[in-house]
Amino acid sequence: MKLYGIPNCNTVKKAQDWLKSNEKEFEFHDFKKKGITAEKLTEWFNTFGWEKVINKAGLTFKKLSKEEQAAINSADTALAYLINNTSAIKRPVAEVNGKPVLLGFKEDEYQVLLAK
Repeated sequence: MKLYGIPNCNTVKKAQDWLKSNEKEFEFHDFKKKGITAEKLTEWFNTFGWEKVINKAGLTFKKLSKEEQAAINSADTALAYLINNTSAIKRPVAEVNGKPVLLGFKEDEYQVLLAK
C-alpha cells in the first residue's frame, strides 16, 4: 500500500495513525518533496474525477483570485496547476496494488476498503 500526501497535513496524519493502529503496512510518498507525475495525476483524475483531486478547501487554492480559480476548468488546466502546486492536491491518496482507492480520509471508508 502507498499513501501520498504531505507530512504536516492533519488529514494525512489521521490516515497514517489509522493505518498504524490497524497494523497496515504502507509506504509514504511526500509529494511536496518528491513531486508527482502527470501520469499519476491523470490516473487519479480517471479514478476520482479531476474536480475532486483539487483541494478547493485548502489555502493554496483559496489564495487564487476568482479569475484564476475559474480558469482551472478542465483536466488539462487542473493537471498543469497541480504539477506546480502539489499543496493543492487533496490528500491523502491511498493506493493498493498500484491502484488508487481512497481520496482524503474518512475512517468509515478506510474501515470498509482496508480493514480486510
